[in-house]
Amino acid sequence: MTIGDTILEMLKEEISEVEYNRYVKQMHFLSKSSRSDLAVFEVPNPLIANWIKNRYAAKISHLFEVKTGTAKEVLIRVKKAKTGTAKTAAAASPASEGPKQSMLNPAYTFENFVAGSSNQFAYAAAKSVSEKPGQVYNPLFIYGGVGLGKTHLMQAIGNVMLLQGKTVIYTSVEQFVNDFTRHLRNQTMDRFKEKYRQCDLLLIDLETKIAIIKKKCEINRVILGNDVVNYIATVIDNNTREIEGILSKLHAYSQLMHQEITLDFAKNALREQLQEKSDNITIDGIMQTIAKELNVKPSEIRSKKRSRNIVSARRVAIYLARELTPMSMPQIAQYFGMKDHSTVSHTMKKIHQLLEEDENFKVKINELHNKITAMPPESI
Repeated sequence: MTIGDTILEMLKEEISEVEYNRYVKQMHFLSKSSRSDLAVFEVPNPLIANWIKNRYAAKISHLFEVKTGTAKEVLIRVKKAKTGTAKTAAAASPASEGPKQSMLNPAYTFENFVAGSSNQFAYAAAKSVSEKPGQVYNPLFIYGGVGLGKTHLMQAIGNVMLLQGKTVIYTSVEQFVNDFTRHLRNQTMDRFKEKYRQCDLLLIDLETKIAIIKKKCEINRVILGNDVVNYIATVIDNNTREIEGILSKLHAYSQLMHQEITLDFAKNALREQLQEKSDNITIDGIMQTIAKELNVKPSEIRSKKRSRNIVSARRVAIYLARELTPMSMPQIAQYFGMKDHSTVSHTMKKIHQLLEEDENFKVKINELHNKITAMPPESI
């Protein structure tokens, strides 16, 4: 084992397994090119080179000093392609600027994509788009089952464009629609149009909020269990800054208190922040959410109709209004046009009974509860 390999093993102990496997594991120590004051490493592409330079170069230099007594300058080289094309020159050139879109994974490149019979055509189409953006397959829609490389190909296109200094926006369908809705509601569509028209490449994934949170965890080196990730996904909206803020808060609390980030730990750490949202919840906002989720109209929920789906929606609305707002039972009864609070009391007992007996109903109530408490103040 070379001294460089030893240093990388030492680094492995100080970073997350995800970051080691994604970036550091792809580093190769060049002993012949290194000197007493210089350590040279080789990586597959410029994006990984830039990432390692910004994140780990100083740390690697320090580890050399710890191990050998001498700090070394760390040089990250990009492995040259086999053919001397313009592509090779681009790949060999240093990446002076970091990626303009942190959501892209620099490890997703065409070079390390495994093409087979199931995705060969998609690979060829994506490659063509990266070589002639806007001229072929514009737009390009990639469809297929899980694990066939859709996200890999999409981000490979984005990474090629980033290396050319282009502006890339990478978002999910959910984020894009929410962004559109927010600007439409606030009558700021000119800002929405400016944001998406100014980019050179727009990538819209079918990626879920959970996947976004997991990716942010990898980037920010925050280790969360699936139960915590799922909890965060249900109690916050798709605001990327809010996601990053929550992850930073959990990580900081965990470090200060020397505790693992469990589900209970996350709930306690975020309780005050989520309570601020709850204080802004109104019964009208609750009605709008329930109407949308249960496919009924708010006016029907407040009506005297007795059809099964409307009665169910009304019960849920009463329960959540009592749970999430400061309204008293008489006030809730008045809102729904009831004679007195006895009907509200009866409804609360019925809901509590269903929560104990019907697990599916309990899950649905929790989903509605989380959606309502996660909504931005202007919408509730």
